[in-house]
Amino acid sequence: MTDASNYYVTAYYRFTKLADLPAIQKALEDKAEELNVKGLVILGEEGFNSTCAASSVESFEAWKSFIREFFNSPDQFFKDSESEKSPFRRFKVKVRSEIVTTGIPGVMPPEGVNHHLTPTEWNRVMKEESDYVMIDTRNWYEYKIGTFKGALNPNIEKFTEFPQYIEAQGIPKDKKMLIFCTGGIRCEKGILELQDKGYNNVFQLDGGILNYMKEYPNDQFEGECFVFDHRVAVDQNLKPTTKFGLCPHCGQPSTIKIECKRCDAHELICEDCIKVEYAKDTCSKNCAYQLEKHPARKGKKQVVPFEIEKMAAEGKDPSELPTIRVTRTKYISMNPRGEAETVSEKKNP
Repeated sequence: MTDASNYYVTAYYRFTKLADLPAIQKALEDKAEELNVKGLVILGEEGFNSTCAASSVESFEAWKSFIREFFNSPDQFFKDSESEKSPFRRFKVKVRSEIVTTGIPGVMPPEGVNHHLTPTEWNRVMKEESDYVMIDTRNWYEYKIGTFKGALNPNIEKFTEFPQYIEAQGIPKDKKMLIFCTGGIRCEKGILELQDKGYNNVFQLDGGILNYMKEYPNDQFEGECFVFDHRVAVDQNLKPTTKFGLCPHCGQPSTIKIECKRCDAHELICEDCIKVEYAKDTCSKNCAYQLEKHPARKGKKQVVPFEIEKMAAEGKDPSELPTIRVTRTKYISMNPRGEAETVSEKKNP
């Protein structure tokens, strides 16, 4: 790692039986506050799944050491990258029945590896073999901005649709099948479903696309890799995308530049919303609504929590930042840490 970037980012997961989740949640929150770590941890009885970031190498390495020690996982695998902007606004621990949504809670992958291929082994199969089928297990919009050469697109909205897709393709049960996802966790459970249905020649990419691109940038993976944080996607060098934004109307990756007809702000809109009246000419749902009601009336761009948090991150005094009205009685204001916080009481903004 170098000091050129402002934030150090790592993605990691582990399937392991956990108890007393509230106590674990508090321990993680306390340590994150101590080290000024931002990010998201999905916590469940089956383990944890997380992406976190820190603005200093010291805090970054201290956080990873803490995770190894706290969960008694000295061999914990971290997929590291860097970013010039914070991928997260705050630190959050969410307790769920599954640490990755597959629709099969309680099903634990076996200890060790289950038909994993390292990036090197994956490359060898792609370059030296031809009798296999490769399937992208991610959602359709993730596939759209980048995938492996020759990979099939299940065109699914959620992973629970994946097993049904496979059955519908009529793929022979002994056919060699390669499956992959962003960081590897989705395939850990996905392969169990396929094996349960009799597909016993299935292999998963160890560490997913992120691990592959770290070792083989600009090789067999084409395009960029979607990530579920404010970076939107990472390029072949695991740097935050300079191409894609998130569509303000639907949240999908977007590249089409528009100038809002109501507030004149510049925004990126996706290919689907550019075909929708009002959405195609506006930078937000609020501007779309206002433009529809008052087509000839101009107005200021609505400030959103992320924007005022960005102001705070850039050094502006949180007490001088605006308070945002959400409903008639709910407002968003800034706490002393410079994070957006919902206040359920009427106040003068």
